[in-house]
Amino acid sequence: MAAATALKLRIEGMDCGACATKIENAMKRLPGVSEIDVNYSLQSLSLVVDEDRTSRHAIEAKIKALGYAPVAPPGPIASALRDNHRDATESAWWSSPKGRLVIGSAALLTLAFTVSHVEPNWSNWAYMVATLVGLVPIGRRALAGAVSGTPFSIEMLMSIAAIGAVAIGAAEEAAVVVFLFAVGELLEGIAAGRARAGIKALIDIIPRTALLQSGLSVETVPVEALAIGDTVIVRPGDRIPSDGIVIEGMSEVNEAPVTGESVPVGKEPGSIIYAGSINANGELRVEITRTAADNTIARIIHMVEEAQGSKAPTARFIDRFSRWYTPMAMVMSALVVLVPPLMLGADWFTWIYRGLAVLLIACPCALVISTPAAIASGLASGARRGLLVKGGAALETLGKVKTVAFDKTGTLTNGHPQVTDIVVIEGIEAEMLAKAAAVERGSSHPLGVAIVAEAERRGLGIPQAFGGGIATPGKAVTARLKSGFVSVGSPRHAAEQGDMSDEIKKRVEGLESQGKTVVVVSKGKHLLGLIALRDEPRSDAAGGLAKLRALGVRPIMLTGDNARTAAAIGGALGLDVRAELLPHAKLVAIADYKSEGPIAMVGDGINDAPALAASSVGIAMGGGTDVALETADAALLKNRVTGVAELIALSRATLSNIWQNIALALGLKSVFLVTTLVGATPLWMAILADTGATVLVTANALRLLRLEVKT
Repeated sequence: MAAATALKLRIEGMDCGACATKIENAMKRLPGVSEIDVNYSLQSLSLVVDEDRTSRHAIEAKIKALGYAPVAPPGPIASALRDNHRDATESAWWSSPKGRLVIGSAALLTLAFTVSHVEPNWSNWAYMVATLVGLVPIGRRALAGAVSGTPFSIEMLMSIAAIGAVAIGAAEEAAVVVFLFAVGELLEGIAAGRARAGIKALIDIIPRTALLQSGLSVETVPVEALAIGDTVIVRPGDRIPSDGIVIEGMSEVNEAPVTGESVPVGKEPGSIIYAGSINANGELRVEITRTAADNTIARIIHMVEEAQGSKAPTARFIDRFSRWYTPMAMVMSALVVLVPPLMLGADWFTWIYRGLAVLLIACPCALVISTPAAIASGLASGARRGLLVKGGAALETLGKVKTVAFDKTGTLTNGHPQVTDIVVIEGIEAEMLAKAAAVERGSSHPLGVAIVAEAERRGLGIPQAFGGGIATPGKAVTARLKSGFVSVGSPRHAAEQGDMSDEIKKRVEGLESQGKTVVVVSKGKHLLGLIALRDEPRSDAAGGLAKLRALGVRPIMLTGDNARTAAAIGGALGLDVRAELLPHAKLVAIADYKSEGPIAMVGDGINDAPALAASSVGIAMGGGTDVALETADAALLKNRVTGVAELIALSRATLSNIWQNIALALGLKSVFLVTTLVGATPLWMAILADTGATVLVTANALRLLRLEVKT
């Protein structure tokens, strides 16, 4: 018995939501097929199949019967991404199946037109042949869709309308309708390819080769050949081939292609560097820390692809609506055909003709594509600017948030606090600082990192901690040293232990009133001293918060830091502050604000993970780190507070685009429905109205790719 295996295919010709629905319905009817994921934006299908029940060949045959071409994805990820998107966006239109249908139907229409002028008596027969021959591939797809679970497809509506037109003697118009339908399908495919160009732009910044240093020799190798630990040479003007750490050289690097940050960033030994960035003016030796399959650009592309595949709430609603809309449209068409002749004695030919026009106008393609096209363009537009959003649902919600909650350290501040004061209570200052550094060594918290850095700057010998530190979130970190257990914790925690005198409390209050964070170093029950640290606000924090207020969004600060320090920072930035919040208290605060409306939480993605998850939308600050890419619902690669306002502005522009698209789709159909019922719309204009609406909706969505985010 064969085990279930995962299968992924690229589906050429799948350009809209209706196409994806047909393929999904067909796959659901195959035995042993599960976990079906169809993404029309990327022309991809992934599923799990039990090959004892359904073979891969049967799956591909079913897809081909629906009129699409299944293609196995290429090999290594970097080349696969390039090839996949190049094939989807750069192939000549006349070489595609839809292009060949346009050329064929145009040739048939031209031939019929010629025959009608050379031998007028054969005119009707010529147009009839042109219609029926041009309709063969469309009708085949309609029947395959009906058998596979999608009876109300655009191909079915089209086939019924064209055959009906031939039956009533309107073969000339039927032939024109078939040709215009083929043109509309082709234009939809071209427009969808333009939308995929948003991701292709990211792919193109991945260099194809790298200069690999091995001993004294340097050779050019494909980026896919780079392994973790390899050393590469990056010359001025070169793109960084993969993520790494600078081990030699100094230069400025343009990270705009990755983060959207326009100002070049200085790099020196120890600096992190990202794939796709451009080295400006100095040669660098870089140690590779991620392979081509896992570097920042590849991960961003993968995340955007997954996000485009997820459906926004509005898209899910439109999908549900369209399932009822199409059958209702067919019923309405039947009523238009039957009611006037049967009840009013009207002319059958006239109302059959008008009913067929209603059938063509009612096609839901433009409506179905209205939301996903806008979402896909919005996600790609954001990715180009270092604004990553993990799906349509998050992108929609961002535009509706009423409150944005910020963590303090590393979010509103630089995240690089420095030791400013050391108050010795017992023992020697250097010894107390060294013990505190021993407890905090290995910590990723900015305060702990700053304490270790200060001890190292002074050249102190840091004692060995046995077994590592034990953290009590929001309270203290304790480690066993050779001299006994030492803790580094908050003044509040120390006060709860009963270790602080009134004099010490006053010293703490004085330091905190200056906007400094104070930690208490204790050995057992004895206080060894106080260490004060200060973290300055980010240079763009005040401007970023002002932009949020201009958008009508209220910014607040939620922090575990002490009230006086938080108040000093909050006062400088004009923020409402809730301080001394343990992790569970942050969740309560988030819930309070959430009851008033959607709330976004902005944090560093590690300590704030529970709050990020509990908010309506979690936003991670991170400059392209793992945290920024893997935590929360959105990430700011620029690592700037202004990015939050840009995210909200992008979301609102996308939401506006969605409603414009829906209005275009329904508005055009409503207008042409009225003109059809009064006899002013011929069949060719009805199909032009439908395909025209689809192209207009897609073109409107593509405007988001050129959006200038204004806040």
